[in-house]
Amino acid sequence: MDNHLASGELPLEYSPQFREYGLKYQDGGSSVQILSFCPWCGRKLPASLRDRWFDRLDELGLEPNDANIPANMLTEKWWRNLKREKIGAAAGKRAANK
Repeated sequence: MDNHLASGELPLEYSPQFREYGLKYQDGGSSVQILSFCPWCGRKLPASLRDRWFDRLDELGLEPNDANIPANMLTEKWWRNLKREKIGAAAGKRAANK
């Protein structure tokens, strides 16, 4: 699937901000049908983080079109940072319990 995404031959789309794969409708609009499974191998794709993104904006007291949204929230950096924070917190808990 990554090869097809890179080639641009098919209407596949990946949104790193939301960690979503989708098929873009060819009607001239911007609508996308989100994919949960790879169309070629059937493997489950990573879960979308769209709802978590909006939750994070709420936590920050921001609206989706707010000019003050941090730049990292517009890329995959926000969720990669969350993963690192959770891994670090889990490691801290394990160290504290020893």
